Amino acid sequence: MRIAVVTGAGRGIGAATAARLASDGFAVAVVDLTEENGAETVAAITDKGGRALAVGADVSNEESVAAAFEKISSELGAPSVLVNNAGVLRDNLLFKMSVDDWDTVMSVHLRGAFLCSRAAQKFMVEQKYGRIVNLSSTSALGNRGQVNYSAAKAGLQGFTRTLAMELGPFGVTANAVAPGFIVTEMTAATAARVGVDFEEFQAARAAETPVRRVGYPEDIAHAISYLVSEGAGFVTGQVIYVSGGSRG
Repeated sequence: MRIAVVTGAGRGIGAATAARLASDGFAVAVVDLTEENGAETVAAITDKGGRALAVGADVSNEESVAAAFEKISSELGAPSVLVNNAGVLRDNLLFKMSVDDWDTVMSVHLRGAFLCSRAAQKFMVEQKYGRIVNLSSTSALGNRGQVNYSAAKAGLQGFTRTLAMELGPFGVTANAVAPGFIVTEMTAATAARVGVDFEEFQAARAAETPVRRVGYPEDIAHAISYLVSEGAGFVTGQVIYVSGGSRG
């Protein structure tokens, strides 16, 4: 049984991805800020006969990530799949954005992906097999009020392409998925921030999306499931926009 690590897996896209990979036959390390945050995801997996482990870790902290991967490797096994999904929002216009808001977003998205990928690749290189998927966003193309988030998500695309170059010779692929508007607690918080009813917010986004609907966590999980599959071994260094045709 292969081992998959999904960060930020306590809810939203991360939880859906963990559930999907479990149904694909992976044992899943459900990583979130605390073990308690991952308990519901783990229960959903184990209730269906899957194998999962809740792991508490601050992905932006080197020691915390090292401890998490030690726990994962000793209790589940050597990971061969990593999904860097952990993320936070600290939205604001540039002139109102604090240094803390900038640093927090950069630390979780970019430093977190770096630390987790560095930890995971040791196991993957040894196995001569691995899959890394990073969560980017259509916001990488620019989005008002998200200069920090947009920069981080754009940075993850460059990070992904470089991982593909460096790790490809060892049988490890690296790709990114860039979601469009997805119905999650995060996007609900965005609607609240701008003072719009969430249902109205969704309807407006659906109207400007070519497929005329919003996205759901399962839409992203499907794409990730493909990228970590055996059949995706010749796909690396790519950014796949899963956005219903919308590019922003």
